[in-house]
Amino acid sequence: MKSTRSFMFLICPVMVLLFLYYSSGRLHLRSPVQKSREYTCRHMTVFLTPLELQYKYGNLSKGECKPGYAEAKMTSIYPKFSKPAPMFLDPNFKRLSNITSYTPPFGVRTQEKIIDHILQATKRYSLGSELDSISCKKCIIIGNGGILFNKSLGSQIDQYDVVIRLNEAPVAGFEKDVGSKTTMRITYPEGAIQKPERYEKSSLFVLSAFKLMDFKWLRLMVFKEKLRSMEGFWKSVARVVPREPEDIRILNPYFIQEAAFKFIGLPHNNGLMGRGNIPTLGTVAITMALHNCDEVAVAGFGYDMNTPHAPLHYYEKLMMSAIKESWTHNISKEKEFLQKLVKVGVIQDLTNGI
Repeated sequence: MKSTRSFMFLICPVMVLLFLYYSSGRLHLRSPVQKSREYTCRHMTVFLTPLELQYKYGNLSKGECKPGYAEAKMTSIYPKFSKPAPMFLDPNFKRLSNITSYTPPFGVRTQEKIIDHILQATKRYSLGSELDSISCKKCIIIGNGGILFNKSLGSQIDQYDVVIRLNEAPVAGFEKDVGSKTTMRITYPEGAIQKPERYEKSSLFVLSAFKLMDFKWLRLMVFKEKLRSMEGFWKSVARVVPREPEDIRILNPYFIQEAAFKFIGLPHNNGLMGRGNIPTLGTVAITMALHNCDEVAVAGFGYDMNTPHAPLHYYEKLMMSAIKESWTHNISKEKEFLQKLVKVGVIQDLTNGI
């Protein structure tokens, strides 16, 4: 009995000390100042203050890639942001529960068979071994805005590991301003380049599907079959995509869903396309990059409606006044979201148009 009391006398202080140590650690991690600087690292949640962010990244050489920087910054304004989200669909896409409940553009429901058929032909579902092996990726999304014209950003743009272009915006003849490097071109049928000779010699063709017809169109392009009708499209579409199946990808529709409902706050409309609830392709591409890149920059984003005679796009003479109210997009709410990203430092805007 005496030995038992002696044992308890020794063990209790140890347990109290362990409890206090554990509690102080928990309290420290959940302090109010740090709670706003949260990012997810594997299975642990860590909180970084602005000073800790500065300490973590401030001593890196100028231009050196900052591992996890976009994620750490993103969670300062969206604490539930979680980085893992595959860039492209692969044969296991049905495991992604967040997209199987929605039809396009926010998911894949009703399109599973045709997607399976496409993926069996493409056989590749990533950026490629060279880019996949880079431990810290710097990505840039090139918008099509006239603000890019005569900025001479081409050489700076080409320094990024991943250069993402949108729709049919040309490169040839505009290299001084937009660079010559293209890692991928994200588009949909109506936005795709229609003249085969205008495609880059090597880049990934990435479909962002907004409607059921888009997957049917992609299947024809992958299998080099003839498009017999334009029915179901709102304007003419490409009839040929000069890419081999292994250079074709399907963008994960989760990025459309997340950008619309979680970030911009667009109407849910029971998960169906409706008035003003579809994010622009540029914002979808930025959302994708935030999940898959360590640093994210943009160029050529932003339309200044106060200057109606400014060029709308960098590659044509169409003026800003040509913009009409969009049925599908909410430009003002989307701009608020992008401005927030720039202000907090989640993304860098090289042309200061946002």
